[in-house]
Amino acid sequence: MFEMPTYEALRTERVGEHVLLVTMNRPDVLNAMNMEMGQATHDLLTRLHYDPDWVRCVVLTGAGRAFSAGGDLKVRNTQSVRDWTIQHEIAERSTELRLESPVPWIAAVNGICFAGGLEAALSCDFIYADREARFALTECRIGIMPGTMGTQNLPRAVGERRAKELILSAQPFSATEAYEWGMVNRLCDPGTVVTEALAAAQRIGDCAPLSVRQAKKSIHFGLQTD
Repeated sequence: MFEMPTYEALRTERVGEHVLLVTMNRPDVLNAMNMEMGQATHDLLTRLHYDPDWVRCVVLTGAGRAFSAGGDLKVRNTQSVRDWTIQHEIAERSTELRLESPVPWIAAVNGICFAGGLEAALSCDFIYADREARFALTECRIGIMPGTMGTQNLPRAVGERRAKELILSAQPFSATEAYEWGMVNRLCDPGTVVTEALAAAQRIGDCAPLSVRQAKKSIHFGLQTD
């Protein structure tokens, strides 16, 4: 049976009967991802993967004025190679677990959504965004590259040529552009994105859970075959 876990860098809240709201909780650093957040995310995803129980849909958002600015570079610059390798391995496994999660994930992007933050949103099943949200995969600007499937998931969302332009130039883009390109499902008025995402999650939660899980799996794998 799924029990509500308690973390510091990740808040979890049951909303209604079947919806789980997950909030990245490091607002003082724009929810930048560190080892603690990575371990919490991996633990939660593992629990949901093996026994989702009452959880039929998850909404992921960020505390404060950002969804997530990506990896915490200040922490990264002080880490040993070993510690960074472990942290990145956890992030890779978490991305795979979210893509293969039996329950749908909705990203409710409430502000800045850069680098690893955007990769986290892209690994959700779909995205709702505040009209003022900003997006970017900025890694090429600092001598690295998107490392948690951004180079796969962004092209699938916006097309190969546009994704190449966005990734190789590391240029930010607006929520309106993301919506017009098909990356974002819905634009929300300021302050309403979580509410609207939770309403969508409730609609999913009202459907038969086994049907939803199998339909999600069929869509995900069917797009990878002829």
